[in-house]
This record gives sequence, C-alpha cells and structure tokens, in this order.
Amino acid sequence: MANTRPVLKAEVRSEFGKGFARRLRAAGKIPGVVYGHAVDVLHFAVDRLEMTALVRNHGVNAVFELELEGEQHLVMVKHIDQNVLTFNIDHIDLLSIKRGEKVEVEVPVVLEGEPAPGLMFIQDADVLLVEADVLNIPEEIVVSIEGLEDGTVVTAGEVSLPEGTTLAAEEDTVIVSISEPEVDEDVEAAAEAAEEGGAEAGAESADESASEEKKDEE
Repeated sequence: MANTRPVLKAEVRSEFGKGFARRLRAAGKIPGVVYGHAVDVLHFAVDRLEMTALVRNHGVNAVFELELEGEQHLVMVKHIDQNVLTFNIDHIDLLSIKRGEKVEVEVPVVLEGEPAPGLMFIQDADVLLVEADVLNIPEEIVVSIEGLEDGTVVTAGEVSLPEGTTLAAEEDTVIVSISEPEVDEDVEAAAEAAEEGGAEAGAESADESASEEKKDEE
C-alpha cells in the first residue's frame, strides 16, 4: 500500500539558543525537535509556511513523514509554541512514532445542534483526551446538544467515540451543560429605571405641551 502521509523536508540544525532561533524565524524557518522511541533526539529547522499549512490541513495531531538528510521519520505533532502577537509557530515538538501503536491525544470537541428553545449551553471542555491508533486519530469529536433540556450535563463517559478510539479522560469530565440564560440583576434594574424615566419624561413633555396649547388659546 502506498504511503499517503504528507512528507515535509527539513534540515538538521546544530546551533541552538534564542539568537539562532530569531535568525531562523527571520529567514522564514522555525526550529523543532523530534524525540521518543529510544531514538536520539533530532534537532531540525523547517519552513514555517509549509509547517503551518500542514497543521492547518491535518490538525493539531497531524501525523506525517519528516525527511532529514534523505531519511524519513514517521512523526506526529506533540506541542506547538505560538507567538502570542502574530500566532505564528515559533517552535514545534514532534513525537517519533511507529505504525500500529496507540497514543493518548487531545482531540477537539465540536458541538452540534441547539438546546431546547430559550436555553443556553456552556462548553466546559474544548478537547477530550482519548487513546487511538496513531494512524487513525480522529480530527474532531462531535457532541450533539440538539433539544437538550435545562439542567442537562453531558460528561465524557456519555460521548460516542469513533470506532477504535477509547476514552482516556475521567468519565465524569464535564463536556457541556445546558441552563437558562442568567439575568444580570444590575443590568435589569438599570433597564427598568431607564424605562420608567422615559415614561416620566414623556408624561412631563405631554403636560408641558398641553400647558403651552392652553396659553395659546388664552
């Protein structure tokens, strides 16, 4: 079977430190490291745009082949450091993996549908920790909230997972909860006061208009 995994070419790096990392980024590249499976830690530099596109297209748990000096290493994204201002990738950690193994990963949770009319939802968990085959990691886990009633709480143990994926998080981890919208008493009181004030101002204006009309008639 042909390998359909993306291949990303990188170069080995032997220099380290903040100064070198800044020069790499200025040249449109980012530093990274590969570790795991009793292999020597590999330090590399890779094109920032190519890595960004790979993560965007294949997700935060992307699995791909990293090519270094003509040799390909099967890896998955383990951690990404992003610039807090530009959101560019500043550094990336990759985990060396082998086919057939299972890994624990955090998979994004996507809510589907709407709760019962007049209710709101609070998503307590944006990701869910699961165990999956390294070559079959789900891109997202869909949780339906369609028609759920007030007081409903959906926990991790109640979520339907894709075939071959098992829950690694605690079963009582809250994913989403349904409730009535909260009313801010201060805001409500201010709105009522403004409404009453408007009504009083309208009444005073009407009285003044009537008084003026009476004077004109006299």
